[in-house]
Amino acid sequence: MMKTIPLVALAFLGGADAYASSARSSRVARSAVNMAAAPKSGVVDVNGRKVVLPIFDDECAYTGITLTRYMIEFSRANPEMVELESIMASIQTACKTISTLVRRSSMTGLIGLEGGGGAVNVQGEEQKKLDVITNDVLKNALKFSGKMGVLASEEEDAPVAMDGEENKYDDAFKAKEVIFEEGNKYVAVFDPLDGSSNVDAGIPTGTIFGIFDEGDATCIVEEGTERSMEECLTSTLKPGNALVASGYCLYSSATHFVMTLGAGVQGFTLDETNGEFVLTHPDIQLPPRGKIYSLNEGNRWQWDDALRDYVTAIQTGEGETGVQYTARYIGSMVGDVHRTLLYGGIFAYAADKKNVNGKLRLLYEAAPMSFLIEQAAGKAVTGLYRIMDIIPTNVHQRVPVIMGSPDDVDEAMKYYEAEAEKNPELKARCEARMAPAAEGVAA
Repeated sequence: MMKTIPLVALAFLGGADAYASSARSSRVARSAVNMAAAPKSGVVDVNGRKVVLPIFDDECAYTGITLTRYMIEFSRANPEMVELESIMASIQTACKTISTLVRRSSMTGLIGLEGGGGAVNVQGEEQKKLDVITNDVLKNALKFSGKMGVLASEEEDAPVAMDGEENKYDDAFKAKEVIFEEGNKYVAVFDPLDGSSNVDAGIPTGTIFGIFDEGDATCIVEEGTERSMEECLTSTLKPGNALVASGYCLYSSATHFVMTLGAGVQGFTLDETNGEFVLTHPDIQLPPRGKIYSLNEGNRWQWDDALRDYVTAIQTGEGETGVQYTARYIGSMVGDVHRTLLYGGIFAYAADKKNVNGKLRLLYEAAPMSFLIEQAAGKAVTGLYRIMDIIPTNVHQRVPVIMGSPDDVDEAMKYYEAEAEKNPELKARCEARMAPAAEGVAA
């Protein structure tokens, strides 16, 4: 522990200055960065909201368009969403910190299980040391933003959301380190370290985040009642189509920050010489088709027949394209989705006999990633229905996920539609997810 505290303090409190200082000490002469074309401009409609895309008339030959500048321009173009500038600043600082922690974990003793093993979250998953630390980093980032920290209702004395690090409700939210913080306008959800089981092996990991518009819903814990904070927050949960922003940070050969604000997908790469995320992948668009499929084939004989038949067809070149697809699977959702965004194809963690609702969580994994995929001209479904339309019934609800290039996803859906015609159980299971309250089923 004595080794990790200085590291966290340096990375989190130092931010860009710590990176810049490191760069100066290395005496690396910088040359002009490889410029990416400026993102497109214009006005788009997102779920009934008008979003104005920022305009970049000029850019520095040595820094390019940084994430900081992008958010400043976005706030100028959309003053009603100005709070997102502070929120994204806090998230990018947290991502830089986590990137450093992950990269140095083997040297600082942060690999392995929390407490030497035996520490589990409420879903029965063993916690890694980095699960706990990255959870704290993101909580601090949100709290220090001044926009999504501790709040209280004007109508009630009780706090609306988390009350600092010693919040008595923290234990209810330690499952997979999902974090809830509420501000005046937004609700943020996170998976701080997706794929944490891969850290010890040096395999890519990532952070997933989503920002929901709170709307008119207000979460208040009424004094003298037994209503829990989790039940209260659940009342404010909305489907993915209420997201106003989502994205991920990928910690790999480089640190990537990929996000959408509801008007396309922008990809930034961390320039470690100055500590800034620089726009390197503007306006990411999925191709209609890809040649890669990504899923855990160890579950093949537990899959629904629809998925097994579809995968067999594309493996053998008997699918709609007549092309034999290639398998690529990392086991980290962020890594697999990042590759799918750039190269096309299909990623899936579908339902099977062991996990009839899949394994990915709707609120802080499936919905944010689905928003991102759709903004990149892709599709994201459970098999029969759009993930973004599912209304959450609980914080840790799981859903099947099939996402990627639109034509590939459409082809997979045809197999599910055909099976649903002859398999009433499959059809009923899919429909129950779309109206769980009416069906009385926790999807």
